[in-house]
Amino acid sequence: MKAVIQRVIRSSVSVEDEVISSIGRGLCVFIGISRDDTKKDMEFIARKILSLRLFEDATGRKWGAGAKDRRLEVLCVSQFTLCSALKGNKLDFHDAMPSDRSQQFYDEFLALLRSNYEADLVKDGKFGAYMEVNIVNDGPVTVEIESPRRNKPADQQED
Repeated sequence: MKAVIQRVIRSSVSVEDEVISSIGRGLCVFIGISRDDTKKDMEFIARKILSLRLFEDATGRKWGAGAKDRRLEVLCVSQFTLCSALKGNKLDFHDAMPSDRSQQFYDEFLALLRSNYEADLVKDGKFGAYMEVNIVNDGPVTVEIESPRRNKPADQQED
């Protein structure tokens, strides 16, 4: 599972020229689900999104607080292209979870994120739709996180 996290001043998602979700200051998170992802991957990514220190803390110290610490909004957008590989100049999606399974997985991920935070502060796009994502970056700050691979030795996996 992968997440590309952008610190934003504001962000919104539109489908067919209709804004379906928007946030103020917080995180816009693009989520890629691989075919072999498990609940453990989901839990890892959710924990990192909420605790990653990308904001100033209450004393103004940079990189001192996470979105959860600051009660900031999170906008999640499913993006299967994060699990693609290049074959020549063409994208190959064999590593992405098939859409019939990935929608349920994504919905479970959102439910987990909401249960570990404040549900009304976690928004999302429309799964499987052609979306227009508007982002006003803050910084810009962009971080990519990938869940640990199960074939990695235990001493090399992150918490």
